[in-house]
Amino acid sequence: MAKEKGRKLIAQNKKARHDYAIIDTYEAGLVLTGTEVKSLRQGRASLVDGFVQLDGHEAWLHNVHVPEYTQGTWTNHSARRKRKLLLHRAEIEKLESKSQETGHAIVPLALYFKDGRAKIEIALARGKKEYDKRQTLREKQDRRETDRAVSAVRRKQQHG
Repeated sequence: MAKEKGRKLIAQNKKARHDYAIIDTYEAGLVLTGTEVKSLRQGRASLVDGFVQLDGHEAWLHNVHVPEYTQGTWTNHSARRKRKLLLHRAEIEKLESKSQETGHAIVPLALYFKDGRAKIEIALARGKKEYDKRQTLREKQDRRETDRAVSAVRRKQQHG
C-alpha cells in the first residue's frame, strides 16, 4: 500500500468556534487501538462534547465519540473511552499554566489524518458570553452582505 500524503479531515467541531474565543491552537497525536483507527478511516467520529483534561503532566481527551468498528470482534474499543494525547512537555506545561485561569478550557477543533497518522487539533479557548456570540453572528452577516453587494456590482460592470 502506498504511503498516504497530505491531510484528510475526519471530523470538525464547528460549535467550539461559535461557543469559544480561540486563544491558541496545538496539534497533538492520539494513542489509539487498531479498531479505532479503522473506524476513523471510515470517516466516522464526533467531537461535539469533547474536552481535554490535564492530570499528572499528561493530556487526556474525553467524550470524543469514535463508533465501534463494524467488522470488529471482542477486541473492539468502547466508543467514548478517554484517549491519551501526545504533546511535547513544554506544550503541556504551557497549557497547564494557561488553563488554570478562570473561564479557560481546552477543546478539540478537528480530527484528521496527516501523512497517515491520526492527529487532533486542540485549542486553548475562553468561553464566549451570549452577547459575544450575537456580535460574531452580526459581523458574519454583515461581511456576507458586503461581499454579495460587491460581487453584484462587479457582475453588473462586466455584463453592462
